[in-house]
Amino acid sequence: MPLIDMPLEQLMLYQGKNPKPEDFDLYWNRALAEMRSVDPRVELVPCDISARGVECFHLFFTGVEGARVHAKYLRPKFASGKHPALLFFHGYSGNSGDWFAHLGWVSQGFSVAAMDCRGQGGLSEDVGGVKGNTLRGHIIRGLDDSPDKLLFRSIFLDCAELAGIVMSMPEVDESRVGAFGASQGGGLALACAALEPRVRRVASTYPFLCDYQRVWEMDYAKAAYEELATYFRLFDPRHERERDVFTKLGYIDVQHLAPRIKAEVLMLTGLMDTVCPPSTQFAAYNKISSKKNVLIYPDFGHESLPQASDKILEFMSYLWE
Repeated sequence: MPLIDMPLEQLMLYQGKNPKPEDFDLYWNRALAEMRSVDPRVELVPCDISARGVECFHLFFTGVEGARVHAKYLRPKFASGKHPALLFFHGYSGNSGDWFAHLGWVSQGFSVAAMDCRGQGGLSEDVGGVKGNTLRGHIIRGLDDSPDKLLFRSIFLDCAELAGIVMSMPEVDESRVGAFGASQGGGLALACAALEPRVRRVASTYPFLCDYQRVWEMDYAKAAYEELATYFRLFDPRHERERDVFTKLGYIDVQHLAPRIKAEVLMLTGLMDTVCPPSTQFAAYNKISSKKNVLIYPDFGHESLPQASDKILEFMSYLWE
């Protein structure tokens, strides 16, 4: 079989390359305390859409730095008693998708919250306010400022805050909430479960936002990771600050959050993925200490994976038990 990365037996042992900041846990504990200090001012705005047996809402809440964050929220109209819920996170630069895309989950008895990441393709606000480059590039947003200004710090916190809001819904059983997504969404689902340990199940398809230095060293700082190359070319062309840059990116590296996860995790990965190289995904997977499984697609890359949706449905169906 052709290889674009390590052999599978090495992937299963790989522990990542990107440095972890010494104060990583203090950083995220402080971030969570900041998130909890914000009044979310949750607002549910009914959406007039023809979806039989389903109630659809625009859900707005206030995140850190005062940004109003948007999610689509759908729930079964005639459900009796509390039921499970799912959190959906989209790919890089995308949005929460069409209402129709989430109806299948509601038909299975789940409430669904699909978040728009700030500053990407949906309705969530990016309040800005950082020094340095803001041309494209959410990974590098805030890299020339305090680590607290990293944009993905705010986005990770938005995911955790949304989880808490959904868990507080009167129709939702807070002990039966799952998270899922692909690419950026896969990385955010893992980050969400790390920062909100009550999340019970996570399905992460080829997660993004993992092991940035490994991406760079493999010469895959292209496509979704292109901004890493752009940053060095424009602001550190001789890599004099390379160690400091990757260490700061370590604050928003999902592999370093992974040990906090208590949920059961299903990861799906293609071994020919040149967008999110397999080793970067395994850097996070191998640090998860909770129950986990990975489904391998040897001949597939960063693309639709056959039967993946069915496998995720089967995995999440256990939230009904």
